[in-house]
Amino acid sequence: MTPPDDLVRAVEAVLFASESPLTVAEIRLYLGAEADVPSALDTLAGAYAGRGIELVERGGRWHFQTAADLAHLLRRDREEPRKLTRAGIETLAIIAYHEPVSRAEIEAIRGVQTAKGTLDVLMEAGWVRPAGRREVPGRPLTYATTSAFLSHFGLASRRDLPGIDDLKAAGLLDPIDLALENAVEKDAEDD
Repeated sequence: MTPPDDLVRAVEAVLFASESPLTVAEIRLYLGAEADVPSALDTLAGAYAGRGIELVERGGRWHFQTAADLAHLLRRDREEPRKLTRAGIETLAIIAYHEPVSRAEIEAIRGVQTAKGTLDVLMEAGWVRPAGRREVPGRPLTYATTSAFLSHFGLASRRDLPGIDDLKAAGLLDPIDLALENAVEKDAEDD
């Protein structure tokens, strides 16, 4: 078996040379099934903490990235922020919170028809992907978020999405939504 120092160095080399983020299982393909990859990843993450680059895990995949506080130094061109329409933001939120979800389900939640271009923009951004078909009549296509979505929004997993209490505290819910929720709760108490 490889001594821990050599294993840590090997994991570092595999991640550094990889074109894309890797799962623990993918790293083990290079180093052998018996390799204690999680321990080596923890050691590496600690070693790179506070440095110019850091080892991060996004959606179960590991990669090196520039430290967030230094990213501005590497930008040469002015980055144009991608502006999503309100429909795009709503659709992305529905997919993130309800995935896998079909277009009809998205429309039912939003209460309006969803333009095909909205889903196309989200897929072009790399934030949404087709997630298979439902086993129901018509076999509708379902959609889910990607690891690029997690990475862009700085989330380790979908569990890191804000909950209803977080959204209320941030003032991001419409007063109408809050009034409707309170009315539903009051009706439930009366029954």
